[in-house]
Amino acid sequence: MSCIELTLDTTSEAVDWVCTLLASTNYTSDITVNKYTNTDENRRQNNWTCTINFYLPNNTQASVRIQEIENLLSPLHRTALTSTLEAYVIAEKPNKSDIKNEPIQIGERFVVLNSDAVDLPNISEKIIIKLKTSLAFGSGLHPATILAIKLLERHITNNMNVLDLGSGSGILSVVAAKLGANVLALDNDAVAVEATQDAITRNDVTDKVRVIQGSLGRGSEMGNWMGGANTGNVSSISPNGNFDLIVANILGRIHTTLAPDYRQALYKENQSSGILITSGYDQDYEESVTKALLTQGFEIIDSERLNEWVALTYRLM
Repeated sequence: MSCIELTLDTTSEAVDWVCTLLASTNYTSDITVNKYTNTDENRRQNNWTCTINFYLPNNTQASVRIQEIENLLSPLHRTALTSTLEAYVIAEKPNKSDIKNEPIQIGERFVVLNSDAVDLPNISEKIIIKLKTSLAFGSGLHPATILAIKLLERHITNNMNVLDLGSGSGILSVVAAKLGANVLALDNDAVAVEATQDAITRNDVTDKVRVIQGSLGRGSEMGNWMGGANTGNVSSISPNGNFDLIVANILGRIHTTLAPDYRQALYKENQSSGILITSGYDQDYEESVTKALLTQGFEIIDSERLNEWVALTYRLM
């Protein structure tokens, strides 16, 4: 049976967001991310680094669903983070090797699995994270997410109060909770809030994580960070020293704006508190993010890098 292939080009920063948004539709399948090589000059001139492909059944609902997806992704397109969505009717989906039940190991302790997997490998000594197939498999976890998980693994201690700012897919909130933290998962996008709540439920950590739609401090004055319109009641969380650790996997420019709020939101009592983990940006933003945080009294104590991606751990001095 024929199907519809949808495709769009993205910047590096937008890949994780596109996959999260597509996963929320529940009717896309086989999401793949193809990274460009240095020979793709035309795309690189437009700052595109990846092409994302995914598929819909070619049926009577196809045109309506394509329009829904286009509307969902339109904020990213308006802010020049993705190209225009294109759709093609093809005879059949390309054959791909089945990777959906292959575990993805991150750091020393975590393994990510398709939540529908039946034949589980022998990983009893690992901490398991379950995610939607369309979100975590085929596309692969975003490098910025992987780096943040590795840093969380090293810096969270039991019963920490943790803020996951820009929770997105919810995976970092799940990781923090499974490491023993009490987590506030915060995102100003309604779709991301739903995705986070889904991940929290799938991983049985509802008693450790509270999910709300909102922003930290002056973040509430910036609208939707991805360029869309906020929907519903968006809370503003006052930065009043409630958190031992903040993890923020968000755009580089947002980190620089929120630097004063990070400082005010952290509780500084000992060497294991006052910790900030930043990710979601590449080497081009590293200097500006670090400069903004050093100005606010932070020092760098740890880092992880993967290709051009950077994740840094800071301590409030």
